[in-house]
Amino acid sequence: MDLLNLSLKLNNFPIDKAKKHLRDLQSFNDLKFEEYVLQQKQSIVNYHLQNNSFYKLMNNRNSYKDWNSLPVLTKSDLQIPLEERLSDGFSLKNVYINKTSGSTGNPFYFAKDKFSHALTWAIIENRFNWYELYGNKQARFYGEPKEFIARSKERLKDFLSNRSKFNVFDLSDSAFEKWILKFSKTKYIYINGYTTVIHAFASYLNTKGIVLKDICNTLKVCVVTSEMCFEEDKKTMEKAFGVPIINEYGASELDIIAFQNKMNQWLLTTESLFIEVLDDNNQSLPDGETGKLVITSLYNKSHPFIRYEIGDVGSITRLGSRKVILNKLEGRKEDLVYLPSGKVTPGLTFYYITKSVMTDKGNVKEIKVIQKTIDTFEINYVAEVVLNESELVTIKNALNEYLEPNLNIFFIKSEQLERSKSGKLKQFTSLIKPKL
Repeated sequence: MDLLNLSLKLNNFPIDKAKKHLRDLQSFNDLKFEEYVLQQKQSIVNYHLQNNSFYKLMNNRNSYKDWNSLPVLTKSDLQIPLEERLSDGFSLKNVYINKTSGSTGNPFYFAKDKFSHALTWAIIENRFNWYELYGNKQARFYGEPKEFIARSKERLKDFLSNRSKFNVFDLSDSAFEKWILKFSKTKYIYINGYTTVIHAFASYLNTKGIVLKDICNTLKVCVVTSEMCFEEDKKTMEKAFGVPIINEYGASELDIIAFQNKMNQWLLTTESLFIEVLDDNNQSLPDGETGKLVITSLYNKSHPFIRYEIGDVGSITRLGSRKVILNKLEGRKEDLVYLPSGKVTPGLTFYYITKSVMTDKGNVKEIKVIQKTIDTFEINYVAEVVLNESELVTIKNALNEYLEPNLNIFFIKSEQLERSKSGKLKQFTSLIKPKL
């Protein structure tokens, strides 16, 4: 038994039950699966209408007639204290709780009941085992909290999951040289992490004429997630690593949303999610047309994610009730941050800085950071009240910790933040052109 599954069991997450349920679903033929999903959609809606006062209130705005009459939940709808969004019978003590990264500028707390969270891990194991990766040594390119307790929990998960963390907040040449040395001494089976960071590492390897597979011959694949991976980026990484690049698309509050299979198809997770593509008027779009992705978690009873607008834009094709392909995804492409010292760090650094000021009270609704010059950053935010001096100091301290000291930081409270034509809020934008 692997350590992660043992840990889940010891914490009363029914991982064996979840794995069996997933196997049962995957054994259904198309007709049986379609009927099951229809029943499960109705079941989760009825459950929350009966047991969740927050969701009842949301539906009072639109009397429930059928699926299309249900409200589309946005992230701003969920920016109220978590206790006010939990279903009857659930408390902060008997659910899995986490924060979203705030990658689209709208961070919030969320909860999953124990079965729903166990099913998430069953799906992760299933997908990664398409490539025989689950539980094997992972080179992990993700961020890490600075706070002691949160960092300690994250490192425990790293240990249980057999993964080795790389510092994604430093993308300097000297950092890359340390990474290369680490790969030469460790038998990593796969790479997993943020697209921007992994692409930056790959670009450095290419300038040095190094193929990572040559110095780490156990390496099998690289799984990129969290941000857009364009075809050109993929070619850069394949050249640098000497292994296939696999695309993952997920959200911490939901599940893996899509995972690239061996036929190079981005397969949506239909076992636990129902995915729709809607236009600006929340009307369904035909297959192949691009619109906003709206997702329903079919099993989470502790917290409603029903017709939840995740903030990304894409298109899908249905090859059957169970096999649905994500054709295109637009969103989450981040810039790099260039600093006076010469340090380079990914724009996703601001996901973690966002968390430093975020509380469960929902004061800060959105944050957008603009790098004006090499040492000057403008932080635009939407909030109920102006950030107080203590909160401003917290953000500045986080910037010093994650980036470097002596930066010029300006805060601007706004009624709303500028978005792209697609409605996407990009959390970090750089206005400078680095010297290459």
